[in-house]
Amino acid sequence: MSVTSPLGTILKSPNNFAPVLRSEPTAANATATLTAEQVATGYITSTSAAPTTLTLPTGTLLGQRLQAVRGTVFDLFIDNTAGASTVTMAVAVNGIISAAATAGAGAGFGLLTVPAGVTGQACFRLMFSSATAYTFTRVA
Repeated sequence: MSVTSPLGTILKSPNNFAPVLRSEPTAANATATLTAEQVATGYITSTSAAPTTLTLPTGTLLGQRLQAVRGTVFDLFIDNTAGASTVTMAVAVNGIISAAATAGAGAGFGLLTVPAGVTGQACFRLMFSSATAYTFTRVA
């Protein structure tokens, strides 16, 4: 079973756990500020040979695109497996880096960098505290 939402097609998982969002990935192969539309795909790829910093849009723009309210949670996957250098994530106005990220907690958890190559995948969670502000942290 699938349902169409403003974010794409949501597939009901076979075991009735959280829905799986299927979307076309967005390529981000150079340092840039991502658009709300790019982030809304939920899946960003990078094949850059140079270090790349990807900055998220403002909380206002992202909140509008995701139709966020307080309590909205959105996962963003970064795939740097075809890249040749590190991708670093950054936030814009009304994006708050979580305490786990600023503390540099544990191996991988909280880190804002995604290495290149076979281990170059990460999942980041955006948790909205209002329609225009979010906290950003790495969860995988």
